[in-house]
Amino acid sequence: MAFYHKSGKIPPKKHTTFYKEDKKSLYWEELVSSKGFSGIYSIKYHIHEPTKTTKIEEISLDNGVAWDKSPLMYYYFDTDKKKSDGDFLSARNVFLRNNHCSIATAHPNKNPDYFYRNAFAHEYIFVHRGKGIFTSDYGSIPFGPGDQLIVPLGTTFQILFDTMDNNKLFIVESDTPFEIPKHYRNDDGQLLENAPLCERDIVLPEYCDPVDKKGDFRLFLKANGRAFDYTLEHHPYDVVGWDGHLYPFIFNIKDYAPKVGKLHLPPPTHLLFDTQHFVLCNFCPRPFDFHPDAIPAPYFHSNVDSDEVIYYVEGEFLSRKGVKEGSVTLHPMGIPHGPQPGKIEESIGKKGTNEYAIMVDTFEPLQATLNVRDTMDPKYFKSWLTE
Repeated sequence: MAFYHKSGKIPPKKHTTFYKEDKKSLYWEELVSSKGFSGIYSIKYHIHEPTKTTKIEEISLDNGVAWDKSPLMYYYFDTDKKKSDGDFLSARNVFLRNNHCSIATAHPNKNPDYFYRNAFAHEYIFVHRGKGIFTSDYGSIPFGPGDQLIVPLGTTFQILFDTMDNNKLFIVESDTPFEIPKHYRNDDGQLLENAPLCERDIVLPEYCDPVDKKGDFRLFLKANGRAFDYTLEHHPYDVVGWDGHLYPFIFNIKDYAPKVGKLHLPPPTHLLFDTQHFVLCNFCPRPFDFHPDAIPAPYFHSNVDSDEVIYYVEGEFLSRKGVKEGSVTLHPMGIPHGPQPGKIEESIGKKGTNEYAIMVDTFEPLQATLNVRDTMDPKYFKSWLTE
């Protein structure tokens, strides 16, 4: 994140003695750094050494089976047709992936009895349905529908739902950080007045009392397509305080302030986060273009160097017909796409749109899994034909 935060007890100077109440034993300092030691970082202070592990076992992980020789074509698939029992992690079903990201959904119907850490990827977790609490060694954050949770890689956390009915998550993993674009920030990192979000919109972890408890605590660690079951000697939430710029946070899609123009503005106008290998945008209700002859619907276009994925959240979708909430379109690079027949004409004269959606544009082609094949509309590519 672009701004500094601190929580709990920390010493006045880093890398100095920080004694516990007995004045004899130390709290253990852990530097969590990025980009070697040249990126943003945070420093946490533990009751116990964070390295104490009594057992490690490799376990199987479902990454989604690749759909070999999937055709280059337009795709529309309904993620609600693929549901697996489990928690926020074990219920995940991967639909799309490449060397730098994966896109999945989950319908959690239970809470985990273990802790989770993604050692190789940052996670974007959109809460489509459900509410509960996100817990981590940085603290806790209540969540609800529309919340977009950013979890830096290496963070130990859980997602706990209040009820086990009708929960839904949309998850994007990235091997590089989700960052607020530089053109939204001034030289000191503060969000500019014309940015579509501000610091007041961002929800940070709330301080929680450290858990000083020994025993056998399971940590599920994910590492580049492999998974390991660690047994820790103590509870991982034993942090008495931390400070820095690297931490999980939440931004709700309904707090995004979209921009409008005289003529149709391209998708980068709706940018929320960028990474080195893809961008993520929020489409939200907004007034339409104010030129008297404007066509509000997007023009036909070819993504010659990016695949476009849109996850439909709620509302009336301008350029598509028959779109279901929770469904996804994939328009790959190399073939043009745009509004379906009648949608351009229908948009003329309209004053605004009432839709929420999330777009992911990747700069490397995406590989579909069998989950796409099993949930897709095989006739979608014909939806541009006039009846």
